[in-house]
Amino acid sequence: MTDSAEKKSGIWSIWTFAFGYFAAYVPYAAMTKALSSGLLAPTIPKMSGTSMLPITIATSTLGMMVFLWATGLWKHAHRFKLGPFMLPRPSLATLLSGIGTAAIIATTTLAYTFDMSIVFAQLLMRGGVLMVAPVVDLLGRRKVRWFSWVGFGFSVLAVIIPFMKDARISMPVIAAINFAAYIAAYFVRLRLMTRFGKSDEEGAQVRYFVEEQLVATPMILLTIAGLSFMPGEFGGQLQHGFSMLGQFLDLSAVTMPTLLLLMAIGLCSQGTGIFGGLVLLDKSENTFAVPVNRASSVLAGVIAAGLIAYFFGKSMDAYELGGAASIMCAILVLSFAPMLEKKRNAFLARKAAAHAASGV
Repeated sequence: MTDSAEKKSGIWSIWTFAFGYFAAYVPYAAMTKALSSGLLAPTIPKMSGTSMLPITIATSTLGMMVFLWATGLWKHAHRFKLGPFMLPRPSLATLLSGIGTAAIIATTTLAYTFDMSIVFAQLLMRGGVLMVAPVVDLLGRRKVRWFSWVGFGFSVLAVIIPFMKDARISMPVIAAINFAAYIAAYFVRLRLMTRFGKSDEEGAQVRYFVEEQLVATPMILLTIAGLSFMPGEFGGQLQHGFSMLGQFLDLSAVTMPTLLLLMAIGLCSQGTGIFGGLVLLDKSENTFAVPVNRASSVLAGVIAAGLIAYFFGKSMDAYELGGAASIMCAILVLSFAPMLEKKRNAFLARKAAAHAASGV
């Protein structure tokens, strides 16, 4: 494949994956918020975010395995021999990145169960990662194009706008810890992706994606299984979730609507993981790829909040919508500026060629 063909393919792919991320995120955020807020009661009882994790993560793990097997992508991973079998394995980098992704999956689900709107939670999570993106690029010595900085600026503004309403907005300590863990996990993940996933080595992106997927959801499933033995409310809620998982075939113990909803949340969560990861692995600088990823999810959060408002009579905050509008500006800049720059460079190249041909 030629360089121009690769670039064209890359431009199209990142927006295709961004749409997939958006399409999976709308139902994921809406269903998680509705279930954790008790909006579906009495048909489906209210559940805490912690007790939702076992079934949703187990479903995500199964969905990941089916996806990699059905597409044949698992064959791109490194292998190790176990008896007569050659099994996929991660490298050290993808193992660490997968652990970071596992933390992201858990903290994202928990973020939508706190006493705050979907849009506000989105802006906090996405804004924090957007602020990290240029730092990762600078540490990785990657060139940051001008339109990436403009899109980054609009994205940061999107986080600031909701605080214009009340700078004293507060949140529970556990929520603050959750958001901090989310941003830290993304920092580690982006650093590893930049160095190993965005490599020019043939097949590096696909291999990195597959190996990270193989680690992430199984890792978090094992982690929450271990944490379920903790004493207190946290461990008790996880035990409740696992008891539901253990009674999976006993539909008299767990109602069918609750099971189906939790499984749908898990599958949509895995969808966001697949498409979101592919967006971030695009070879463009993080200051471009991350705003594309973040903007897609923030827009999905706005749509999800709109669905909650429409079906359950909940209001939407004008300042939060203002933040979402700023994200829209970021999308417009990141969508059209690369095309304009490409046309400008082509024009300058033709002009230079004509100038050289004239011998002037």
